[in-house]
Amino acid sequence: MKTVSIKECTDIPIRDAFVLDLMETEVNHCIGCWTCWWRTPGQCIHSDLENFYRAYVNADRAVFYARLQDGFVSSRMKSLFDRMIPLFLPYTTYRDGGTYHTPRYPRYPDVEFYFDHEFVDDESYRIFEDYIHKVFDQFHAKKISIRPISESREGSR
Repeated sequence: MKTVSIKECTDIPIRDAFVLDLMETEVNHCIGCWTCWWRTPGQCIHSDLENFYRAYVNADRAVFYARLQDGFVSSRMKSLFDRMIPLFLPYTTYRDGGTYHTPRYPRYPDVEFYFDHEFVDDESYRIFEDYIHKVFDQFHAKKISIRPISESREGSR
């Protein structure tokens, strides 16, 4: 099973995984230029994520370890999400009451999203959970799991 790991708050190792360490890698912000759709389809003008893009679309699973800030993803993680737009076509479809970008590739990895935050109430957690589900539903993940880092299957080995 091919795995890509995106981490910003832990050193839990995943054997044989491609690792994008957001604690060490500065991800450029999306500037909304649309170059990745119109001039160089599938390629961002920033070249900082080229290896990550290849690893992500070839992975069977993507494991995220997120440091939440005030119950939401960090600016680094949000920048990564924004910069994943070249993985999709500039066209949209409408289904299940929402608009979705058309997939560029035949499949995308299942997602395990682990976070390091204690939510103050159930409603705060539900808002966060809904957001993460929407992001990865947009990213065409078939399976999406959202759990605290303490429940990481790698961390329990």
